[in-house]
Amino acid sequence: MEHILDNPIYHALTSGHGHIAKGIDEVKYYTEDVAAFAGLKDNSQENLATLYQVSGPDSLFVFFSKTPVPISSPWKLLTQINMVQLVFNGTELPLNNPDGITNLDESHVAEMIELVELTKPGPFLAKTIELGNYTGFFSDNELVAMAGHRFYPSPYREISAVCTHPDHLGKGYAFRLLQEQISRIMRRSEIPFLHVRNDNEAAVKLYQKLGFTIRTDMIAYVIKKEAA
Repeated sequence: MEHILDNPIYHALTSGHGHIAKGIDEVKYYTEDVAAFAGLKDNSQENLATLYQVSGPDSLFVFFSKTPVPISSPWKLLTQINMVQLVFNGTELPLNNPDGITNLDESHVAEMIELVELTKPGPFLAKTIELGNYTGFFSDNELVAMAGHRFYPSPYREISAVCTHPDHLGKGYAFRLLQEQISRIMRRSEIPFLHVRNDNEAAVKLYQKLGFTIRTDMIAYVIKKEAA
């Protein structure tokens, strides 16, 4: 039986994020300026063809799959990212020191996009902040670390956009932001989870230290529409 996290994007768009979903019953995608993710009820060639038909011209999407999916015309495969999915298994709120952590809002979006472009944790668009609970650290009025929420396949909530400016690594910013994110999710009686590249061993070890365990492998496909 399929677990809800085997297809986290589709289940987010049919539950917690249904209000910002576009598409039809078996093919969903986020509003374009919020996130470039699509979720298919099953990753079949038929549903990929339907996604092509219902989405706008020049659309670019990221979709996840536990197993390899062949990508063929009229879609163009831009890249494939091999990841692991981790789920938080702790039962107690992590100890945290919120001092210095700032809640980020629309006024910080330009800085957030700049930090994401520098560190490449994943796509971040003009209204991605609407997914909620973005927090960060500032140094000399510059945003140097941040984390927030992304997919919401209820009752699971994904932590995402975890990144630190290269000049500020080793200061514990990511660890403290993750503790804060876990606490916020658990206080809502939700379950934290996240994704990370499978070759990012340092990040995997950090997440495991915080109480996450690897649940499964996951593949992210970045695809773009070509002229039919």
